[in-house]
Amino acid sequence: MTTPKFKNFNIEPYKPGKSKIKKIKNIIKLSANESALGMSSKVNKIISNKKLRLERYPDGKSLILRKEISKKYKCSPDKIICGAGSDEVIQMICQLFLKPKDEVVVPQFSFLMYRIYANIVGAKVRFAKEINFKISNSEIIKKVTKKTKIVFLANPNNPTGTYLTKKEILDLRKKLNKDILLVVDDAYAEYMSNIDYKSGLDLFKNKNNVFVLRTFSKIFGLASLRVGWGYGSKKIINALNVIKPPFNVSHLAQLAATEALKDSKFIKQSIKHNLYFANKIKIELEKYNIFSNVISANFLFLDFKKCKYKAKYLYEKLKQRGIIVRSTEEGYHIKNKLRLTIGSKNENLAFINAVKKILG
Repeated sequence: MTTPKFKNFNIEPYKPGKSKIKKIKNIIKLSANESALGMSSKVNKIISNKKLRLERYPDGKSLILRKEISKKYKCSPDKIICGAGSDEVIQMICQLFLKPKDEVVVPQFSFLMYRIYANIVGAKVRFAKEINFKISNSEIIKKVTKKTKIVFLANPNNPTGTYLTKKEILDLRKKLNKDILLVVDDAYAEYMSNIDYKSGLDLFKNKNNVFVLRTFSKIFGLASLRVGWGYGSKKIINALNVIKPPFNVSHLAQLAATEALKDSKFIKQSIKHNLYFANKIKIELEKYNIFSNVISANFLFLDFKKCKYKAKYLYEKLKQRGIIVRSTEEGYHIKNKLRLTIGSKNENLAFINAVKKILG
C-alpha cells in the first residue's frame, strides 16, 4: 500500500526533560521547571467539581479568562489571545508573520520551540551568540538583515537563567528596525525580584511592534492543562484570531487558569519557597565548585567548569538514585552544564543529600 507523500522537515525535534527511569518507580523529577508547590487549592477545588459540563465545547474566545488576566495585569482584554500553552501562541505568531526564506533571530541558547516553529513555516533561523551565556544586544543586531521579521527572546532566559535588564531590553527595541517584531517571553517573570528587571508586559503594553508571551505552566502549576496567552496590538490579536483554532483552550483549563490568577497568596508562597531553596541549593553546590546563575527563575543553570567532576557524572549518579535533572547537551548542545528545577521541600532536601553522598 502506497503512503501519500508528505513534507520532510530537516528539524531537530523538541526533547523534553526526562520523566522516567527504567526499574525505578518513585522518581524525583527536577528536569522540566514545573511548579514546586503544585497548583493552588482554589484551582484544586474547581477541577474537583463534578458538575462540570465537559461534554460542551469551551468558550472559543476565552472571554472570562481574558477579563481576569486584564484585571490582574491591568491591560486590555482586547489585546490578549489565549492558547493551548504559550507554545501554541508562538506557533500562531510564526504562521502570521513568516513566509519561506524570511528570517528570525534567536539567542544561541534559548527555548527550543522558537526555532522549531520558525523552521516549520520555512523561515531561516539565525542564532545570536551569547556572552557568558547571557543574551547580547550587539550580537542580536549583528544577525539582523533585511529579511528579519521576528526576534525571539525569553527574559529571564531558559535554560541559562540569565536576563536582560530593563535598560538593556529597552535599548534592544530601540536599535531594532521598527518593522521587526520583538517577541518577549515572560514565562518566568513572576519569580524575578531583581530591581534592574522589568517584565515585557510591564515595559511594552502600548508598543505595536512588541508581542509578549505568558504561561500558566510555571508558577501557576497548570502545565498539564496547557494554557498560556499572548499580548500585543489589537491589529495583531485580530489577525491571530483569524488563524486560531476554534476551541483551542479547554473549558477546564480556562476555569483553572481564571482561579489561579485570583490566588495571590499561593503565588507569594511559591516565590518565597523558590527563593529560599534556590539559595540553599546554590550554597551547597558551591562547596563542590559548582556555580550557577543569579536566581531569576524556578531553576538553576549549573556550571561544572571549576568542579573536579563532570556534569555528566553527577547526572548519571543522580539518575541511579532516582533523581532526574535536565541534561543541557540534549537539544541545547551545551556541554558540562545541568539545569536543575527547584522542587518541593522534600525533593530539594533529597537532591542535596544525594549530592553530598555522590561528591562528598
